[in-house]
Amino acid sequence: MLPWLLLGLGSFSNLIRGETPNPWFGAIGLLVFNSLYVSVVFRSFDRAARDSRATRWTLVAMGLMTFGLAGAYGGSWLLFLPLFGLACGSVLRGRALALVGLPLTAAAGGVAAYHDGWGAVSVAYGTFISMMVTAAILTLSETVVQLRDTRQELARSAVERERLRFSRDLHDLLGHTLSVIVVKAEAARRVAPRDLAAALGQVSDIESVGRQALTEVREAVTGYREGSLATDLDRARSALAAAGIEPVVRQSGPPLEPWAEVLLGWVVREAVTNAVRHSAATRCLITVDGSPERIRLTVTDDGAGAAVGTGAAVRTGAAEDSVPYGGTGLKGLTERLAAAGGSLEAGPVAGPVAGPVAGPVAGAVAGPGAGAGTGAKDPVGQGFRVTAELPVGAASAAGRVRDTAYPEW
Repeated sequence: MLPWLLLGLGSFSNLIRGETPNPWFGAIGLLVFNSLYVSVVFRSFDRAARDSRATRWTLVAMGLMTFGLAGAYGGSWLLFLPLFGLACGSVLRGRALALVGLPLTAAAGGVAAYHDGWGAVSVAYGTFISMMVTAAILTLSETVVQLRDTRQELARSAVERERLRFSRDLHDLLGHTLSVIVVKAEAARRVAPRDLAAALGQVSDIESVGRQALTEVREAVTGYREGSLATDLDRARSALAAAGIEPVVRQSGPPLEPWAEVLLGWVVREAVTNAVRHSAATRCLITVDGSPERIRLTVTDDGAGAAVGTGAAVRTGAAEDSVPYGGTGLKGLTERLAAAGGSLEAGPVAGPVAGPVAGPVAGAVAGPGAGAGTGAKDPVGQGFRVTAELPVGAASAAGRVRDTAYPEW
């Protein structure tokens, strides 16, 4: 915008040739106008400086000098009015520009009409256009810069989400898998002296678990891991049995959607891993109850030890967020379920826990409709419970799960 100062060459030429009355006033006015114009232009590219009170007062001083010179001399000095409009357009935005634009145009036209008659139309038009076009171009330029910054911020956010997804998957995959391997290795060591065939069976299980872990880690790296709740329940039974914990698994209700199976599979993995590693339990009850509205998964053990650390119980839903109970695994699961509109609750069981005997024997997986049993009570002793709930048929929730927990899914 600085090259537009060349419009003042006519006034400078008049001063040099002595055609301007009171040349000292004109020379000082020309110097002050140019200085104020340069100051305003440079301030216009910094938003904080542009919106500062000093800039507004500089613009006011420039306006007084502009109308003083144009009103006193006319002629080529009238070209300072479009220059002042350009300066206003570089600083003012939105409502302020609208409030100043029309009055400035009318005032410029009035001063020009006093000296140049119908030539005032060109001066008024030039003042208005220079102001509006400058404001539009600079606003567009600022918008482009903001869009570029936003794109960079979105890219950084995507990288952070992917790192979070990978760290969660790695924790949940390897934490569970390594716990199973350790438990089965201990079982193989214990039974090897008296039953070599059983020990070899445990070693075979370790090999299978290791191979499956390699596959799942590769899938987690690429972001395309899909889970099966039935598979996770089978692995849970195997891990619990190897640790000397009696597994009881019951499932009822309609088939689950794939995204729900993935989330509930993570809960089963984490809860069973904690039970194996920390609970000192003798029995673990896993129930999956489905209804047309919600899915409820409960993992309860009768161990005397806490499943994870100490602290307040987890309860995360639409209306409440509490301090997470325990470690990183349950925190990550709480965030994942909350993103899908569900909730996770974990904590010690206040009293004896009972579950309905639904047909299958201990350690079996019940099929749909297994909940319609006799209603007899099957006590599980005081211990620790993890409860997860998810809404059914929530397409938007599934989208939130993909965007939050599995951005590359």
